[in-house]
Amino acid sequence: MAPVITTLLFIVTALAEIVGCYLVYRWWVLSNSAWWLVPAAVALALFAWLLTLHPAASGRIYAAYAGVYLITALAWLRLVDGQPLQMSDYLGGGLALAGTLVIMVGYQSQS
Repeated sequence: MAPVITTLLFIVTALAEIVGCYLVYRWWVLSNSAWWLVPAAVALALFAWLLTLHPAASGRIYAAYAGVYLITALAWLRLVDGQPLQMSDYLGGGLALAGTLVIMVGYQSQS
C-alpha cells in the first residue's frame, strides 16, 4: 500500500477508535443516555473492520499506527476538547511521528 494511503487509513482508523471510546466515556463518566452506546458500538466496529484493511496484521504496522493515533488524539484534544497543546504535547507528538516515519520507511523498503 502506498505510504499516503496507509497514513490516511491510519488516521481514519484512529478517528473511529477515538470516537467510539469518547462516546462510551460520555455515557459512563458523564452519565449521558445509554443511547450513546449505539453509535459507540458502530464506531468501534468500524475501527475493528478498518484494522483488517491495514497492510498486515503485524506488530510493525500497529506500532506505526500507534504514532498516527497519538497525533490524531492530540488533534482531538485541541479541536474537540478545546484544550491548548503544551510544549510536551508537541515534543511527544513529534517524537512519535518520527518513530512512525522510521517504521513506515523501513517497512516500505522491505516490501
